[in-house]
Amino acid sequence: MPAFEVLYQAAALCLTYPDDEFRARLPLLREAAPQLREFTDHAAVTDARELAAHYVQVFDFDERHSLYLSWWQDGDTRRRDMSLVRFEDLYRAHGLEFTGEELPDFLPAVLEFAARTGNTDLLTDHRAGLERLRAGLTAFGTPYACVLDAVCATLPPVRTGARS
Repeated sequence: MPAFEVLYQAAALCLTYPDDEFRARLPLLREAAPQLREFTDHAAVTDARELAAHYVQVFDFDERHSLYLSWWQDGDTRRRDMSLVRFEDLYRAHGLEFTGEELPDFLPAVLEFAARTGNTDLLTDHRAGLERLRAGLTAFGTPYACVLDAVCATLPPVRTGARS
């Protein structure tokens, strides 16, 4: 698979809460990842408060837009705990310790992991969930959908019988 590390890092930043640091990085993100220009151009011309409110509306109030990959496979069940352990184990196997405020299956964290290590196993294993998230964002009409479009375009097709 070709190296998509820059795209993954840029997508990770685009899918986190759009704070002042994010806004300061927009010109760099635009140049580094042309696949994300639809989103970065939108973010650049959108009022900061409006962009932040949209992020909250899209990702915090609708489970169909969950950025937690194990949720797509396991839902809100006990099985999800074991999935989260798998994420942490894979991070550790690559010499990384997950210390984020979010859970280890948070898509921006997974994208950053893929960017730093070149390991796309978590993205590939959760490809079906990523497609469902992408479809949900597209149906909602949010510019965040193009970020998922770009990420999904780098991955192999969904495997038949994939659960997530």
